[in-house]
Parts: sequence; C-alpha cells; structure tokens
Amino acid sequence: MTSTPAATPAPAPGSAPDVWLPIPAEEIDGLPEGLNYRFWDGGRDYPADPANCAFYVVPYMKGPQVALRPLEHMSAVRVVQTLSAGIDHVEPGLARLPAGVRLCNAKGVHEASTAELALALVLASLRGIPGFVHGQDKEEWRSGFYPALADKSVLVVGYGSIGAAIEDRLEPFECARVVRVARSARTTGRGPVHALDELPALLPEADIVILSTPLNASTQGLVGADFLAAMRDGALLVNVARGAVVDTQALLPELESGRLHAALDVTDPEPLPEGHPLWHAPQVLISPHVGGSTSAFLPRAKRLLAGQLSRFAAGEPVRNLVLTTG
Repeated sequence: MTSTPAATPAPAPGSAPDVWLPIPAEEIDGLPEGLNYRFWDGGRDYPADPANCAFYVVPYMKGPQVALRPLEHMSAVRVVQTLSAGIDHVEPGLARLPAGVRLCNAKGVHEASTAELALALVLASLRGIPGFVHGQDKEEWRSGFYPALADKSVLVVGYGSIGAAIEDRLEPFECARVVRVARSARTTGRGPVHALDELPALLPEADIVILSTPLNASTQGLVGADFLAAMRDGALLVNVARGAVVDTQALLPELESGRLHAALDVTDPEPLPEGHPLWHAPQVLISPHVGGSTSAFLPRAKRLLAGQLSRFAAGEPVRNLVLTTG
C-alpha cells in the first residue's frame, strides 16, 4: 500500500457513477452534476447494487459491521471516504478491494470539536466538576482547593491535526509546558515532536497525558501496565483517541488504588456495558464517545464531501488520502 496522491480517473462519457452518501444529496450544497447519488446510512437494504458504487462514503458512527458490510461487494469502487478521523473501522475490509482504491479520512472535520472536548475533560477533572454536580444533587457545598491547569506539564500522545488543535487550546491556559509525541520524531514550528519509543522517559514528567493517536498496530494497547506505572502519582490520563489504545484491565487497578485519575471519551469495550467496573471506578470521568459529535460536524462534513466529489468528478486528486490499495 502507498499513500502517494493519484488523480482519480474521470467517469467514462455517458456514464453516471454511483456515489453512496450517508447524508441526503439534496442537503449538501455544491455537489457536482454527472454523478448518481444514492442515500445509505447503514440500513438493512442497500439503495442500489454495491457493485456499481464508485465513491463510498462510510456511514458515520455506525461501527465496523455496518461500514464493512457492502465493501466486499464494491468491485468498482475507486474512493472510500470516512467521516471520521480514524480509519480503523474500515481497514479490515481493504484487502478485499481491487488495487488502486483510495481511502480518505475526514481531516478538517473533527479537530475543533475533539480538541474542545479534550480541554473540557481536563478542566472538569482537575477542577472537580463531577463532584460539584453530585454535591448539587445532594445540596452539599463542596468548597476547597482544586488543581489548576495553569503550571501543569501536559503530554500529548498523537500529534497529528487533532493533537495540534489540542495544543492550540491549551496555549492560553499557562501550562508549564506541552510535550508532543507521535509515531516518529520530527520538528515543528512549535518545537520537537518525540517518537513513541521515548515515552518511558517522558511519562514521569507529565501531570496530564492526553491521548489523540489513531488506533493501529503500534498503538493497540499502548497504554498498558508499563505505560501507566511510568506516570507520576496523581497524574490525569485523558483519552479522546480510541478505547483500545488503553488496556482497561491495566487501568482499573490504578484508578481503584487512587494513584491515577482518568477522563475517557472512549472505552474498551464500547459502548461500556451496564455493570462494567469502569462505570463506578473512583477518579474517572466518562463521556460517551462524543468528541466529534457536535453542531460543527454536519456543516464541515458536507463541505468536505462537496469538495471531494467535485475533485472526483473532475478527475482531480482527492484530498485527505491515507492510503491506496494495491
């Protein structure tokens, strides 16, 4: 597989390639003519023969079972477009596709919303907001001193576009420092980005560890017993990445002992089932995977699709290319 951009072949004269959209075409401004738009949001029945689909927009937040169901039948597909930043829910089906299919993600759609939630989880956890809500329910005045974000050291693990957006929002809060980590080391205008293999030296210095990394072979279970043991006492772990980046069974004893705090927008398993011990573990705040599910999503997703399909119809290279099958 390669991620080298390639032009999309223009539709043959007189043909009208099928495009499967999880948003009705009439609700998206700027879609090009010359394409046959089919609405499918993961329902039981397909809108047309999957074998005729040339551009497949994966239904959003419907899980891998829905995402993959038509994929193996899409013998003519040329572009697979997710509406999520991550692609882990469609990767298992890529081996069944013909060579040359371009997989694109939704870079530019989720950065602001996910970064907002990361900051909200940090502030809520540090300043004791969940306890205040419980106190209000019981008419208890829970005054006292609480940790501030100011002067804290923050480690961002996964420094792509979402990680950079998180740093944007941390900047006004007077953190002592923000340390960046990605799969491989590089230098940015803001400073160095460290490689994943440097984590053992970086974790003990961080008050807050924010996970915004994609889920792949190198990050599955990344936050295991050794990772957690390297975190300093009282540190806060925030996960806005994927649940499986964290080993839940390794995290639970760290929470139950009171040594670490956590704020999790994603969990493993997910959705978190009734009766799971993580629900009632001490010092944990859980939100139900809503990092990208905000009022900003739909307008940005529509703009992304209009732009991508305009390029596709014109035979121009599509953007946000993650990989090409082959």
